Amino acid sequence: MTGKTKGFGPENALTDWDLVEMARTGRLDAFEELVRRYEQPLVSFCMRMVGSRQDAEDLAQETFVRVYRYLHRLKPQAKFSTVLFGISRNLTLNFLRDNRRRGRGMIDSLTQDDDSERLVEDEARRPDRAARLREIESAIERGLASLSPEHREVLVLREIQGLDYEAIATIVKCRKGTVKSRIARAREQLRKHIESQLGENVL
Repeated sequence: MTGKTKGFGPENALTDWDLVEMARTGRLDAFEELVRRYEQPLVSFCMRMVGSRQDAEDLAQETFVRVYRYLHRLKPQAKFSTVLFGISRNLTLNFLRDNRRRGRGMIDSLTQDDDSERLVEDEARRPDRAARLREIESAIERGLASLSPEHREVLVLREIQGLDYEAIATIVKCRKGTVKSRIARAREQLRKHIESQLGENVL
């Protein structure tokens, strides 16, 4: 869905909601800029939730389709990213329910956001280190996949996307205190899973 856009460099300092307002008037380039800003974070979030890059890309695209379809209904009562992740969250949960994919192993690591950010290891020179990293990443993947969707989503939104508790509470539609307790519980479950797999805590 992405495309090259012109006139939206950092010097313009247009906010997300500025772009939404422009997109409402038919400015496709404004909407494309929103996609450019959020496509990778959105795919990353969906991938952590459903475990498949292809499914994640499809869900991210469907999220942007929904946003574009309902541009006239969007209101700047919260950050645009909060609204966007809220829509994406609903789609991913529906996907998980409809396809009964809970518990399936994650295809990409919790520590990797996309192919361009993968850790490059010289396995010829450091085979032991590379093997250990793969073992740790695999344990994290399995641990993340073992979490319930409600615990996985808050952990990913906090640790991968870096959202604050208030934003996460808005996205998942619960109190901030509930978000904190879910994150704490998710971290503990992940820690125990990794310890059971590796015999030590690496988090």
